[in-house]
Amino acid sequence: MEFTKSVIVAGAGKSGIGAAELLLKTGADVILYDSNVNQSPDTIREKISGKPGLKIVLGGLTDEIMESAEVCVISPGISMDAEFVKKMQSRGLPIWSEIELAYRFAKGKLAAITGTNGKTTTTALTGEIVRAWNENTFVVGNIGVAYTSQALKTADDSVTVAEVSSFQLETIRRLKPDVSAILNITPDHLNRHKTMEEYIRVKESIAVNQSENDTCVLNYEDEILREFGGALKARVRYFSSARELKEGAFLRDGEIICREDGEEIRVCPVSELRIIGRHNYENAMAAVLIARALSVPFEIIAAVLKQFAPVEHRIEFVTERDGVRYYNDSKGTNPDAAIQGIKAMTRPTVLIAGGYDKQSEYDEWILSFNGNVKQMILLGQTADKIEAAAARLGFVNCVRASSMEEAVAMASRAAVPGDAVLLSPACASWGMFPNYEERGRIFKECVKAL
Repeated sequence: MEFTKSVIVAGAGKSGIGAAELLLKTGADVILYDSNVNQSPDTIREKISGKPGLKIVLGGLTDEIMESAEVCVISPGISMDAEFVKKMQSRGLPIWSEIELAYRFAKGKLAAITGTNGKTTTTALTGEIVRAWNENTFVVGNIGVAYTSQALKTADDSVTVAEVSSFQLETIRRLKPDVSAILNITPDHLNRHKTMEEYIRVKESIAVNQSENDTCVLNYEDEILREFGGALKARVRYFSSARELKEGAFLRDGEIICREDGEEIRVCPVSELRIIGRHNYENAMAAVLIARALSVPFEIIAAVLKQFAPVEHRIEFVTERDGVRYYNDSKGTNPDAAIQGIKAMTRPTVLIAGGYDKQSEYDEWILSFNGNVKQMILLGQTADKIEAAAARLGFVNCVRASSMEEAVAMASRAAVPGDAVLLSPACASWGMFPNYEERGRIFKECVKAL
């Protein structure tokens, strides 16, 4: 496709850089905008290849710049409530997500995966399965590789597996995956989306452009998604960790079973998986159905399932010291994700939690402790809110730490041989750490330094 006017790319992070590079390679005039005036234009330019045709604007966008543009490609970290975004919308300037731009240039098949929890594990696992079948496979999106950075490398025979967040889905228009998947929907990011209804709408938008020739994979045990499946044009394939299904994937006697057109296939015993916990079995079943929708043979699926290692920061085993096992679940950035971390623990657990407040409620998470959490060490902005909720529900063994180093030291003193120490914050990392990856990395460093 060609642009007759310039394109504004908002945000000079990984997504913005990827979008700017793609546009420049296709001959577009690009205005890369970032509100942070403290950034160096020269430093930004050093990150971008194909610099001719690039203009960098920091601080604010003038009316003249907005009038010169055909479309704005927005990075997922920028809220639709940002003043400059509202101004562009009032002028009728189309706002695209980075994944929308990439989709318009990419070739081959696309499998797009979203959900409140489990996206990264399912995307990584699906990517490995598909790559074992077709080496021309790209794994992109919220998993850490901008879709725009890979789109021009795709070919008619390639497959792209994308992790897609609600922030990225806010501004899609034509995005139409060959296979979509929504793993679950529970409250999250309500500080951004404002209402649960809007959050659900945004998540479900991943499938709205699909046709009867496409496939949508959904969690049958999520009532929202079960109802949503009945309204879709696409072929719907459900997975369930609680019951047998006439069609789809489910657990039976500790084994993943898949039913297709009346035929039953025993895929893999969960005891042979390296990922643990019922939520991870759900992720595995979703990956099976996505791969099957792409025509990957069962023998390849089963082989990859058995050798797939846990994703970093998601119930990641760190080490065992003095009989205590340490787990890094920094990606447990909301209560529902953190519940899965608790459920995966088979030992008495010292829990490190707390962080940035995304307007979540913590009652259900605290109730999931079910006598298995012996102490909770709280960090960050939400410490007061979590401690108050815990006290109201009868859990009173809460202590405070001012840093991750202090929290790990306190946990090591509280734990005895046979216990586990689990970092599973139930909150975002912002305020103390730039992202959950850095929080997890520091936790692991502190554990190894004990």
